Amino acid sequence: MNTTHIVDKLRDFDLNGMVGAIEHHGAAPAFADLPFQDRLMHFLQAEAAYRDDRRLKRILKSARLKIPAAAEDIDYRSARNLDRAHMAELPTCAWVRQAENLILTGATGTGKTHLACAFGGHAARVGLTVRYYRTHQLLGDMAIAHQDGSLGRLRMSLTRFDLLILDDFGLTPLTELGKHDLLDVVDARTRSASILLAGQLSFKEWHAYIAVRLRSPALTSALSSGVQNCAPSIQPVASCVTSC
Repeated sequence: MNTTHIVDKLRDFDLNGMVGAIEHHGAAPAFADLPFQDRLMHFLQAEAAYRDDRRLKRILKSARLKIPAAAEDIDYRSARNLDRAHMAELPTCAWVRQAENLILTGATGTGKTHLACAFGGHAARVGLTVRYYRTHQLLGDMAIAHQDGSLGRLRMSLTRFDLLILDDFGLTPLTELGKHDLLDVVDARTRSASILLAGQLSFKEWHAYIAVRLRSPALTSALSSGVQNCAPSIQPVASCVTSC
């Protein structure tokens, strides 16, 4: 059996990473001197890398992050008052695996969206599923879903993601329906999956913004079960909140 037949069989089994490795070995005679076990291991590692790369591309496409950003590129200029040690812990994604939440607060132009997308992108790179929404965009989609009967399907789709990013929280007024939908989204993820929420409002302004009798405390309590903030100070709220 020649190499062409082997490659065809590997393609039949969707082992395209191994196909690439075999073609690479065929073009480099030095590999011919390697023991069989070493060459086989190289083929297996190539297949694993190929699958990891394909999964990452699939997760990033599904995430719909607003901007490409990397945790390694975070700006630590003194005016932002970011704690390097604290920020270095976040890309480990331990908080996502523990179903804790991250809240980034700060004025316009302080880089909240960049940080949110950087943490979201890093979560994707370690194999966690992510979805980015601007808050009013998600609530708008939910309002339409109420009307066309697809709300259950939309809610179910949100549960598939390990990390849900809600950007621009507090940017636009909430409708009464939006307030209840937001609480439902948060409540459905409590102790089971993480939310990264980014916006200009400080944590103490949330009650006035949401203004839902009896339900505002429920929302802040649910979100504060694990938090981190991005602005001048880092304050503990059940876990932690970070300000930019």
